[in-house]
Amino acid sequence: MKRNVKFIGNTSELGAGTRGSSMGLDALKIASFSLNKQFFRTYKVEQIPNLNDRLFEDIKTNTAKRLDGIVEMYDRISKVVKQSLQNHHFPVIIAGDHSNAGGTIKGIKEAIPNERLGAIWIDAHADLHSPYTSPTGNVHGMPLATAIHEDNLACQQKKPSKTTIEHWNKIKGEHQRIKPEDLFFVGVRSTEKPEDELMARNNIPNVKVPELTEKGAATVAEQALNHLSNCDAIYVSFDVDSLDSSISVGTGTPVPGGLSEEQATQLLVGLLKNPKVVCLEFTEINPVLDTKGNVMAETAFRILEKAVKQIEKTINN
Repeated sequence: MKRNVKFIGNTSELGAGTRGSSMGLDALKIASFSLNKQFFRTYKVEQIPNLNDRLFEDIKTNTAKRLDGIVEMYDRISKVVKQSLQNHHFPVIIAGDHSNAGGTIKGIKEAIPNERLGAIWIDAHADLHSPYTSPTGNVHGMPLATAIHEDNLACQQKKPSKTTIEHWNKIKGEHQRIKPEDLFFVGVRSTEKPEDELMARNNIPNVKVPELTEKGAATVAEQALNHLSNCDAIYVSFDVDSLDSSISVGTGTPVPGGLSEEQATQLLVGLLKNPKVVCLEFTEINPVLDTKGNVMAETAFRILEKAVKQIEKTINN
């Protein structure tokens, strides 16, 4: 059956430590006016209603900020993603902060409950914290922990309140959505000890940028796909802070030593040639923090445009 690309806009930024990632989609649209004015005419965006008004409310969960709202967003996101996949679409999600990725993973798994799901995480950060380990309490550092159903109590540093634990258990669900052995990191270079220990304990591979530069992005894409060869479906998450901080000024947590635009493009195109990839997410574009104008969104748009061209080729072959 013929599939088509479906753009989903998710402007929630409840999980971020700084404000402005809710404007990432608009920044991409502004970038498109000078780079490809037809793009968002061709690809209409279905918007998921957000709960960003709750940013003005007091925080009710002590070691995972605004987790009550994020529980609701997980449900909203997962329903849209699940429906999109069941309608034979390829979801391309433009998200606010990276906490939303946990809801995307939930939706994919609900659409294909009996299939083995893998994730390729292109990011400066591992996002494996829990309310028991997070130094900041920002939930954009926790989505993969919800996906692998992991509290990491062996590295506990914080004491969540009863309310926090109740909400955390809701977004984790009853079972793993992804097995730790079905994760593959690219570009992760800013982690804390609890994440390092969790990655080591589960032998989660992480190809850092110097290794990718030496091997080539296409080779690393092949390596990631080979690692997940036993998976039935693959989700690719692209956080723009995976790019070098000379490019990624317009994001909440830029880190030096990241990917170039060319490397990110080659990596994504290489991954998206594989028909097992069923969903792509771009996240953490924050024009409020971009001191160079709209450079981050312009860079992300060029990468996105080439990625979508490859998706179209793959799903139409």
